[in-house]
Amino acid sequence: MIAGTIRKISGPVVLSDGMTGSRMYDVVRVGSERLMGEIIRLEGQNATVQVYEDTSGLIVGDPVESTEGPLLVELGPGLLSSIYDGVQRPLPGIAADSGDFIERGTEASALDRSRLWDFTPTVSVGDEVVAGGAVGTGPESESITHRVMVPPGLRGKVTEIAPAGQYDVGKVVAVLDDELEVKMSQWWPVREGRPYARKLDPTTPFITGMRILDTFFPIALGGNAIIPGGFGTGKTVTEQSLAKWADVDIIIYVGCGERGNEMTEVLAEFPELEDPRTGAPLMHRTVLVANTSNMPVAAREASIYTGVTLAEFYRDMGYNVAMMSDSTSRWGEALREVSGRLEEMPGEEGYPAYLATRLAQFYERSGRVETLGEDGRIGSVTMVGAVSPPGGDFSEPMTQNSLRVTGAFWALDTSLAHRRHFPAISWTKSYTLYMGQVRDWFQEHVSPDWQDYRDQAMELLQKEVELQEIVQLVGPDALPESEKAILEVTRMLREDFLQQFAFDEVDAFCPPEKAYWILKAVLTFHEATSQALQRGVTLRQVLELPMKDEIAVLKTTPHEEALEMLPDFCDRISSEIAGIEVL
Repeated sequence: MIAGTIRKISGPVVLSDGMTGSRMYDVVRVGSERLMGEIIRLEGQNATVQVYEDTSGLIVGDPVESTEGPLLVELGPGLLSSIYDGVQRPLPGIAADSGDFIERGTEASALDRSRLWDFTPTVSVGDEVVAGGAVGTGPESESITHRVMVPPGLRGKVTEIAPAGQYDVGKVVAVLDDELEVKMSQWWPVREGRPYARKLDPTTPFITGMRILDTFFPIALGGNAIIPGGFGTGKTVTEQSLAKWADVDIIIYVGCGERGNEMTEVLAEFPELEDPRTGAPLMHRTVLVANTSNMPVAAREASIYTGVTLAEFYRDMGYNVAMMSDSTSRWGEALREVSGRLEEMPGEEGYPAYLATRLAQFYERSGRVETLGEDGRIGSVTMVGAVSPPGGDFSEPMTQNSLRVTGAFWALDTSLAHRRHFPAISWTKSYTLYMGQVRDWFQEHVSPDWQDYRDQAMELLQKEVELQEIVQLVGPDALPESEKAILEVTRMLREDFLQQFAFDEVDAFCPPEKAYWILKAVLTFHEATSQALQRGVTLRQVLELPMKDEIAVLKTTPHEEALEMLPDFCDRISSEIAGIEVL
């Protein structure tokens, strides 16, 4: 056993001597209360430890004992519906035992050891199995079938297999080559990405239900995006909306350093939400990792690794997983604080010089992959990280370094939020690098001219920015009728298409087909108006038609009803405007 003593204490960082034989990132137990920590630097027999709990009360000379293994999470049935802290301690169970606050040194099993799970074997004695192959299955929720997989690194001939029945997570359900055990659950180090057979091109879009994202700035399943924005711009609400409505199988929501009241809202609301797929509670396919701003800073740094490891586990079963990180800026601040305690040379704004490397290593774990095993399962992990730049300054290091390694930039605009335009995603600052990969899917499943309407709308919104500058100088009356019409159409685009009410029963989620037809209705109105103005019709005559108000209520019209009436409605727009007589 490797054991040493504390020589120096600096906040969450402890220096211990006598740790010869230790390895980087080994987990240790510190002090008489056995506080959990992790080795982050080794010099000779001295080890620097970041402690995941409050270090008050520790004294020089207290013992430090190594577990001689890295930080691991337990993966098995029962993860769904769970609420964990940053190092996978179950918060509801701890609260039941010790109250509202986690006592220092608390140890708790991540999975319920007393609960029994259905198991149906899918292999027989004598079958050859490889890493990632399933030896049995069982229902974990109404919509999710849990696969008991051979852990990475193992393979062999099945010499024992448990019969169909109910077992706890510690049960050995298969034995390979008379010696290798496969249990209902397995362990995995959080800082190491789980292996896969090969990474695939992202070609299927990640459907969010938000018109501005699905139409203007889509990402692919297995892609990654960031949502930067200042205080009050709606980062948390946007991430929660994605968690509720995204077209994926599993949701991993990591509250990394967020305010306690925001995480309380998530923890209170999610169990009450209904899954639109099954009608069951949404929590039945969700895992929450809660690490609030008043929790120890070192555990915050570990929380996103815990979250992405859980996501990779379900990806390996063949599911599409979405991981929401709110907010990665708090994770960066944890890196900065620990780096300062280590007296490392600071980089820009005090962040460690390796900030960009850590961000790249994290976002690289997203992707759409062919999993291990012989059945060719396809799974994906899609990452969306919120960024909280101080003062909304997108030039700060967390935003800029995240930009380098992510494929989409969904920029939240403070001025839009102040005007109560939500989601406050700026159509002039945002961009996506996935358009080329997902274009074919939209053209095949939505409409062949989907890209044309999307580009036309973006062009009009860019034109509005130029016209607004002219209006501020000379006033709107100086503009010709054609440009006044553009301003009216772009107002309709902003208010009737881009704005979306997250708490409306219908408008909270908009399928891509409905978004396409609403956009087509607005642009059909624009095209018909332009032709009418060329004939000599006045803009006032066009705007007096009732259809402008009818377009405004399309987004709150039930989806099936809207899809049924919109094709005829677009034809009516063209015919009614064409029928206006010149005065």
